[in-house]
Amino acid sequence: MKNKSQLHPLAAGIQSALAGGAFLMLATTGFSALAQETAPSEEAKAESVEKIVVVGSRGAPRSVGDSTVPVDVISADEFVKAGPTDMMTLMSSVVPSFNVNSQPINDASTLVRPANLRGLPPDSTLVLVNGKRRHRSAVITFLGGGLSDGSQGPDISNIPSIALKQVEILRDGAAAQYGSDAIAGVINFRLKDASEGGTIELRTGQHYDGDGDLNQIAANVGMPFTDNGFANFSAEYKQSDPTSRSVQRGDAAALIANGNTNIADPAQVWGSPEIKRDFKVFGNIGLEVAKNTEFYSFGNFAQRDVEGGFYFRNPQTRGGVYSNDGGKSLLVGNLDESKGSCSNIDIQGLNYNQINTQVSALPSNCFTFFSMLPGGFTPKFGGIVTDAALAAGVKGEMDNGWNYDLSSTYGRSEVEFYIKNTINASLGPATQRDFNAGKYVQQEQAVNFDMNKLIEVDALPYPLAVAGGLEYRIDTFEIYAGEKNSFEVGPLASQGFGIGSNGFPGFKSDDAGSFNRYNYAAYSELGAEFSDNFRAEFALRYENYEDFGTTTNAKLSARYQLVDEMALRGAISTGFRAPTIGQSMVRNVSTSFTAGKGLVDNATLPPTHPISVLKGGKALTPEESKNFSFGTVVEVDDFFATLDYFRIEVEDRISQSSSQELTPADVQALLALGVSDATSFAGVKYFTNDFDTTTQGLDFVANYSADMLGGRTTFALAANWTDTTVDKASDNINEAKIKVIEDGLPSVRGSFTINHTNGAWRGYVRLNQYGSYFEDHADSGALRVEDDGLPLNLSAAMTVDAEISYAFDENYEVSLGATNLFDKLPDENRWADVLGAKYPTTAVMGFNGGFYYARMTYNF
Repeated sequence: MKNKSQLHPLAAGIQSALAGGAFLMLATTGFSALAQETAPSEEAKAESVEKIVVVGSRGAPRSVGDSTVPVDVISADEFVKAGPTDMMTLMSSVVPSFNVNSQPINDASTLVRPANLRGLPPDSTLVLVNGKRRHRSAVITFLGGGLSDGSQGPDISNIPSIALKQVEILRDGAAAQYGSDAIAGVINFRLKDASEGGTIELRTGQHYDGDGDLNQIAANVGMPFTDNGFANFSAEYKQSDPTSRSVQRGDAAALIANGNTNIADPAQVWGSPEIKRDFKVFGNIGLEVAKNTEFYSFGNFAQRDVEGGFYFRNPQTRGGVYSNDGGKSLLVGNLDESKGSCSNIDIQGLNYNQINTQVSALPSNCFTFFSMLPGGFTPKFGGIVTDAALAAGVKGEMDNGWNYDLSSTYGRSEVEFYIKNTINASLGPATQRDFNAGKYVQQEQAVNFDMNKLIEVDALPYPLAVAGGLEYRIDTFEIYAGEKNSFEVGPLASQGFGIGSNGFPGFKSDDAGSFNRYNYAAYSELGAEFSDNFRAEFALRYENYEDFGTTTNAKLSARYQLVDEMALRGAISTGFRAPTIGQSMVRNVSTSFTAGKGLVDNATLPPTHPISVLKGGKALTPEESKNFSFGTVVEVDDFFATLDYFRIEVEDRISQSSSQELTPADVQALLALGVSDATSFAGVKYFTNDFDTTTQGLDFVANYSADMLGGRTTFALAANWTDTTVDKASDNINEAKIKVIEDGLPSVRGSFTINHTNGAWRGYVRLNQYGSYFEDHADSGALRVEDDGLPLNLSAAMTVDAEISYAFDENYEVSLGATNLFDKLPDENRWADVLGAKYPTTAVMGFNGGFYYARMTYNF
């Protein structure tokens, strides 16, 4: 553990000064404008628009310089200029403090990849769509590379980039305004709202290695909704082939050398999963129904089928299937005891042919999986992710001058798990090979009422901005049982054969259920401009949760204009993150690699389960945070720069515990409680408030635009330094996990982009810098090789992206580009022969190498 003092950032509002004292405020339920009571001039309107346009467009900055806290505003054009189209990857390419990596073999994390903003887990970032809270995914990240273990955040992959007007990223905390989750920051996706025109986009590409083929079609159309409204719709469909960056595992190579030619090469595939189908649709509607009254509604439906790799089952050592003594003998089951007894086969020192001879000589009532699957097997794990949401509301201005917004939102995420090419060993030769393992469902409902007004105050030179509101939410987490054979206790279970679909046992009927929680909140916000150069905002939020009680959080932020070209800004606040219902109630079994033991199955139980309590578990409480930020803004003609320091202290962080080994007595206790498959588990995990951290860092953004080379050129530099320290941790968190939390992401990330437009031609080049980082390969759980750990200390790297486009006319444009143009790869994995991964699996820069693509766009 690093030994450092702490403090914590949690600020909150997006505030952008408009002409004559009007400003854009981050209200409690959205990015809502408090308009000036007198209409601004046309020049003022143009100036205010200029300040929130994306980098590269007419010299406008990404960061809103007039806000009291750092904000990035990124137009949809930035997301178009990329090869991969997944929203997670797109965000990572334009926001240095936003990190996401591939999840080649990580159970449900393969289906919904965890992303980290400012070094914190996914559920520490609040996601909004059109200013309304986005529901979280049903996926709980049981295997998240250490840093994201146990998190349950929103799935932004369901948002098609073609539906976006812009993305606003508040790089600071906002729990005092929005409530739970807004510790690292807030990301608001604003949907297109045009009432005419549209775009059709075709995209194709593949990796330099010739795999990972991508084919995608996307479309957006805007239509009038009567004479007083708009209806804007977007859709996207894509398919993507898997990749493989694998070498043969050492144990598989040894089996082949020993005569077993049934082993696949490679026996286990490390790479991006196959996306069989990925369909998304978004709609956004607005209608003026009366003077000063607008109805709005937006929503989405998305579904994708993702299938990835899994760990190889060695045909001589896999516990509960082939052997229960580490490969000294083959496990032999008796299918009919009336025909005589069966004994395990001693295979020490034998080659494949010798083993096969003994297996072939077994009586008909004696069975070993070596006869059925002599080459072992490698399951394929996947799931169908279905997502839907709908929001509707009415907003306007009352006769007394108060602006109001009454809204209701509903979101639902469903993940149906399946596992193929595996077995339920306890069923013996009668086992099926493919299983439906059940599903998780997350539902969230909310009702919000917000009001705001600019009020004249004699003591102030400008009106006082007053905002407030109420919120009521219901969260529900549901577990649906898998098919019976996915958890069935078969006739061979009593003889030491594993229970349930191997690798990912189905959810049992006893585990199925629906669990919910309600909470309500009241909040207020004040914003005052004390002079032309100084203004401050204050926010206060009270919240009451059904399960753990009340919490009150506050924020104070301010901005001072030193001179025309330079300003200072800062914020301090408190915040919290409530444990999710899923974290409190979920049950699951996951397969992972453990140092010295190989593959083991670990049960995740509720923290209040008797076995969890025996191992130190207790009811979850909220994480509590303190936030501090301070920065400066410099703007001189076409040059714009911001530099912000942030510090986030989080106490009682919620995560999965390290695996707690189950003793024979523990197993007997589980069996007595009715956990019939307890003999299959090597350990138990549970969610726990188990450690405190301090995260601090710097964000630097600079932009410059100029006329050159016959066209317009924009230079953009964005850099982030983040450092996390684990200040306190219990014995439930092992040293390898602490190391991952502190050093598992590059401490330095940055990008330098040059955009150039010249008539019908345009293009860009982007340099991406990734700092050094640490990987606990395959979650070995140990830092030292002598303790059977698989530590990787990995070096910094730089990649280059480039694209060139030509517009034939106003309608048609063709683009060619490449991400990772020079095919830069991370350091090779020195433990590659252990599990077959050629490269580190958590590399933020990715491990697939270069990707080239072509895109054709039709605008109408």
